[in-house]
Amino acid sequence: MKLKTLIGGLAAALLLASACTANLTTSNANKPANTATTANAANTNAPANNSASSNAASNTNSAANTNGAGSASSEQSGKQDFTLVNQTGVEIHKVFISPHDSNDWEEDILGRDTLPNGESVDIKFHRNEKAANWDLRVEDSQGHALEWENLNLLEISKVTLHYKDGKATAETE
Repeated sequence: MKLKTLIGGLAAALLLASACTANLTTSNANKPANTATTANAANTNAPANNSASSNAASNTNSAANTNGAGSASSEQSGKQDFTLVNQTGVEIHKVFISPHDSNDWEEDILGRDTLPNGESVDIKFHRNEKAANWDLRVEDSQGHALEWENLNLLEISKVTLHYKDGKATAETE
C-alpha cells in the first residue's frame, strides 16, 4: 500500500483531507461529533505522490475553479461528499484523498489554500465516483503527515481531526 514511515512524537500536529472539491468555511468545530470513531492514524514523513493524474475530488475554493457558483451543484456531487474539520491545533497545508485500493495519493485538494485550526472544508466528489472506502492524508507546513485508512465515505458525512498528546484521532459522523 502507500509508502509510510513511522515517526516518533511530532512536535507539530498534522491534518487531513481529500479526493474531491473543497469549500473552505469557518464553523463551530468545538461541537462534539455524533459518533466518536477513531480511524487508523500513522505519523509519516514520506512525501505524497503529486502525479498529474486526475483526482476524484477537488477544492472548489482554489484559483483553478471556474465554476461561477463556487461549489459543486447537487447534480454534480457524489455520495462520498463530507466535511473535514481541523481540530488538531495546527494549520493543515495539504490534504490528499485516494481510493483505498490505490497506490497514488493524487493531487492536494486544497491547492494553494490551507485549513486553519478550528475551520472546516467541504469535500465534494464527482457524482460518477463509485469507490466507498478512501484513505486520507494531511500535511503541515513542514511536510509532517498523518494518514487515516479505509474510511467508508458512503457512511460518513463529517470527519473531525484531533491531535493531542502525540496521538492523532478522527471522529466521524
